Amino acid sequence: MNDKLSKDWDRAFELYKGFDLDKGIEDIAATITTARDIEGSSGKVAVIGYCLGGMLAYLSACRTDADAAIGYYGVGIDGKLDEAAHIKGKLMLHIAREDGFVDKQAQAAIHQALDGHDHVIMHDYADVDHAFARPGGTHFDQAAAEKANARTAAFLKENIG
Repeated sequence: MNDKLSKDWDRAFELYKGFDLDKGIEDIAATITTARDIEGSSGKVAVIGYCLGGMLAYLSACRTDADAAIGYYGVGIDGKLDEAAHIKGKLMLHIAREDGFVDKQAQAAIHQALDGHDHVIMHDYADVDHAFARPGGTHFDQAAAEKANARTAAFLKENIG
């Protein structure tokens, strides 16, 4: 890894560690309320997130009135599974089976807590790593990304129109 990229990663993780999840969810809830009132909208709102955003999508399903939430390779969900009983809208999670940031133990905990939940759909993607759906990324996987994105589009159509 070159020095610039290394410094960027260091800064990214510094910001990640300092992020206040509770305040982030408060901001998302306020955004949802505002989005529902946009003239001409259906009033339905979905939250989509990747990595930390995947965790935020999960917590949005637990703590807000979002109609739908989609998380791609959500980091840290396993530490917040006690909130799953509060999921109100529909939640879809895309899980990279070889995720370097969400290990097999975390994935198993997520499945144990959420498999069979009436509001949750989970999709596992074998042989792909974190950020498999990010075009141009180190771990981009065209086939897995297309499959995940098609599932997301169908989920959105079904749940928010």
